[in-house]
Amino acid sequence: MERFSKLGIAPSILKIIEEEKFEEPSEIQVKSIPLILSGKDVIASSSTGSGKTLAFAVALIAHSEKGKGIQSLVLTPTRELAEQETKALRKFSKNKPLEITQVYGGVDINSQIHHLRTADIVVGTPGRILDHLARGTINLEHVKILVLDEADRMLDMGFRDDVEKIIRNCPEKRQTLLFSATLHSDVMHLAKRYMDNPVEISAESYVDPSKLTQVYYDLENNQKFSLLVHFLKNEHSKLVMVFCNTQRNTDFVANNLKAMGIEAVAIHGGYSQDKRSKHLQQFHEKTVNILICTDVAARGLDIKEVSHIYNYDIPHDSKEYIHRIGRTARAGKEGKAISLLTQRDYENFQKILIDRSLNITKEEVPQFNRVMLKYTDNRTRSYGDRGRDGGRPRHGGYGQRRSYGGGDRDNRGYRGREERSERGYRGERSEGGERHYGNRSFGNRPRRSYQRRY
Repeated sequence: MERFSKLGIAPSILKIIEEEKFEEPSEIQVKSIPLILSGKDVIASSSTGSGKTLAFAVALIAHSEKGKGIQSLVLTPTRELAEQETKALRKFSKNKPLEITQVYGGVDINSQIHHLRTADIVVGTPGRILDHLARGTINLEHVKILVLDEADRMLDMGFRDDVEKIIRNCPEKRQTLLFSATLHSDVMHLAKRYMDNPVEISAESYVDPSKLTQVYYDLENNQKFSLLVHFLKNEHSKLVMVFCNTQRNTDFVANNLKAMGIEAVAIHGGYSQDKRSKHLQQFHEKTVNILICTDVAARGLDIKEVSHIYNYDIPHDSKEYIHRIGRTARAGKEGKAISLLTQRDYENFQKILIDRSLNITKEEVPQFNRVMLKYTDNRTRSYGDRGRDGGRPRHGGYGQRRSYGGGDRDNRGYRGREERSERGYRGERSEGGERHYGNRSFGNRPRRSYQRRY
C-alpha cells in the first residue's frame, strides 16, 4: 500500500484499494497517476488488463463533485467495456457518493435520459452519446476530464467522426486522457488535434511472452470443429475463449458444442445487450468456462484466468491476433494460443506471420474422432449474413451483409454502431459448407482445385 500512497491517491480511494487486496501498482499506474492528478493531458500506450481504469479513476473521482453536472466523460468502443468501467468507477467511489451513469445502445434510452439528469460521471459508447447530444438529453459543457479509452479500437471501428463531434461538444479548457493499445497514425492525429501538450507514456505488455505458447495446426477441410472438440475435451484448461470472425460461425460453434453436451456461451453483436451481459457474467463467474465470441470480446474486458485461446477463424492481421492472445498468459500465469488453419485461412495467417515478434510453431495434428454435426448453416441467412446463392453479395467480402448489431435500434430508429468491427469480415462457410481456393498452398499441403463441400 505504501507504493500506492506515494502516487498521491486520495485516502478514500486508498482504503478501497486496500480492501480489494491490491498489492502493488502496475507500471501504467506508477507512470500515469501522478501526471493525471497534476492535470496534464496524457497519452498512455497500454494493453488490456494493465490497470488503466484505476489510473484515470483516481482523477475522475477526485475532481468530481456531487450535483455539479457531468464533470467527467469516458468514451469506450464497446458496451461490455462501458459496463465494466462503470462498475469499477462505482467501486472506487463508494466512499465519495457520485452519480455514475453508463450510456450505450441496446437498452432503454428513456432510463438513460432519466439518469443523465443527475449524472456526475458518464461512461458510454460514441454512437449512443451522439444520439443523446442530438436529442439534447446530455449536457457536456461542465466536462473537466475527457477519457478516450481503447482509442485505437474506436477509430478502427469507424467512430472517428463521432468521437471528434463529441470532443467538440466538450469545453476547450479540459484535461484529456487517451489510452490505446497501439499508437498508430490516426490515434496520434486525434491526439495532436485535440490534446494540449500531452505527455506520452507506455507500459510493457501485461502478457508474459515466456509463459505464452503459440501453436497452429494445418488441417484438412471440415476438420476444424472435430479437432476443437478434441482439444476442449482433452486439454487441461481453466477458462477458454474461442474466437470466430463472423456471427454465423460463432453461433455454429456454440450450438454444436451445446448439442454435444459441452457447456459454452456465445457473445456477438447480433445478441441483445441483456443476453450478452448474462453470458459474460456466466463466464466471469465460471459457471460456464467456454466463451465463443467475435472480436467484440477481444479488447478491454478484464477476464482473469483465461488459460486457452482458440482461433477457430484466423484474424485478418497481426494486430487483431495480438489482441486476441492478450487474453491469456497474464500476470505471470501460463497460457496457450491455438490457431486452426484450413486453406481458406492461409492468406490471413501469412499476414500474421509477417510480424517477426510472434513465435508461432506448427504442431502435428493429433489423432481425433470426427464428430457428427447437428447444426450447419446450410447456406441460410443468419444475423445479416447472405450466402452466395442469396443474391448479389454486399460489403464485407464473399457473401456477407453489413451488420450493425441486432439490439441497438432505439425508438427513434437510431441504430447504434458499437459492433462495426464485426462487419467487413469475409462470410466464411462453417463445417457445413467450406470454400476452398485452388491456387494457394501453405506448408507442404498439395494444391487443390476449387470445390465446395456440403
